[in-house]
Amino acid sequence: MPMPVLVLRPTILRYSRLCLPNGLLGTRNRRYQSLPTSDPVGHGMPPPLQGIKILDLTRVLAGPTATMLLADLGADVIKVEEVLKGDDTRSWNPPSAPLLDSAPETSAHLPPESAYFLSINRNKRSITVNFKKPEGLEIIYRLIERSDILVENFISGKLSSMGLGWDDCRKLNPRLIYASITGYGQTGPYREAAGYDVIIEGEAGLMHITGEPDRPPSKVGVAATDIATGLYAHGAIMAALISRQQTGKGVWIDCNLFETQIAGLANIASNYLISGQEASRHGTAHPSVVPYQVFPCQDGFLMVGAGNNKQFKLLAEKVLNNPSLVDDPKFATNEARVTNRTELIQIITEVLVQQRRDYWLKKFMGLGVPFGPINNIQQTFEHPQAVSRGVTVEVDHPRAGKIKLVAPAVTYDGKKMAVRMPPPWLSQHTTEIMEELGYSAERIEQLRKASII
Repeated sequence: MPMPVLVLRPTILRYSRLCLPNGLLGTRNRRYQSLPTSDPVGHGMPPPLQGIKILDLTRVLAGPTATMLLADLGADVIKVEEVLKGDDTRSWNPPSAPLLDSAPETSAHLPPESAYFLSINRNKRSITVNFKKPEGLEIIYRLIERSDILVENFISGKLSSMGLGWDDCRKLNPRLIYASITGYGQTGPYREAAGYDVIIEGEAGLMHITGEPDRPPSKVGVAATDIATGLYAHGAIMAALISRQQTGKGVWIDCNLFETQIAGLANIASNYLISGQEASRHGTAHPSVVPYQVFPCQDGFLMVGAGNNKQFKLLAEKVLNNPSLVDDPKFATNEARVTNRTELIQIITEVLVQQRRDYWLKKFMGLGVPFGPINNIQQTFEHPQAVSRGVTVEVDHPRAGKIKLVAPAVTYDGKKMAVRMPPPWLSQHTTEIMEELGYSAERIEQLRKASII
């Protein structure tokens, strides 16, 4: 099958449909034909997924993370939500964004936008559909026919029982990429179990290695397994798009929290598989490198790592002012330092607690010893590097006004992908999308009155 030809005109990316009649672009997608001609990313990369339509049947975190990353790359993501309450995270407040007096009247019945929902739903359109009803199911079928990708995170088998499983959907659209995100996968004895980040953290080993050695297991401060699963799903979907370009066929992606977290155990998993070595909790310390952990200062905390003998020598001589440590047989090698971990950590701690954090930050600067402050969230966003790199973006939300969001994390030719749309309010684009599907104004009103949309 011929590869797509990119036709670059003044500031717009167009794909040649002569060369790619059924390639990456959705054959029925017409929305992007009316995009403005200005380039929203300056000298960065034109949106590579412009023209790709994604049907998003996900909620909470893992699925919405994946679809947001695809939306950032230019895909038209249609987020399907429950008619009355929408995505679960819409009600996960406080905190919430402020509510403007000038908010659209059609959204007056809705509560303020939760900060949680706003964090993972930029660049998407929202439609509400009750697809437990035949009329609502028909709407979803029409969307499937026009979509390149469907992403869902229902319990395994649930959508199949509703006529929306992989086998059902590929009959409607053989080129559809169908991505399922579950707790445990589509097979195995746990396939019908619900997936929750905090449960999987415990069940797949992460909690066992997280926390202080003399304290109970601890969860990570954010839903790291959910986020990692969203990243895996995003990469898998991009791979499936390339596969479809080569084969002309869609594919079913089976992505789950359980296997994602096991893969995320990295060297800890390898230690067990190769040598049978069971893991344990070390707090902020490293099991096989010393010193490599958080140390207290007079007014805060500092992360210090000396991963080799050269770095330890610099630490001992230039920071601790104790060059005798370098030649001491108990600390001369990393193996010796691991064996005598408790004694060495006590020596370092007794020095660092004598001064304030800023004093030590200046002392470490430029030495070549890995170090860094333990920042709170305010300090994180005020970090000079965060300010310089533009880690936040301000968007104009129709209900909340100007709000700040975390910006996309990747740059292309020095520019981040544009945030084209703020996170949607519930059902914001229902009428617009229904009209695209060919529904008349009269029929849309009938479906709205029947609580189908």
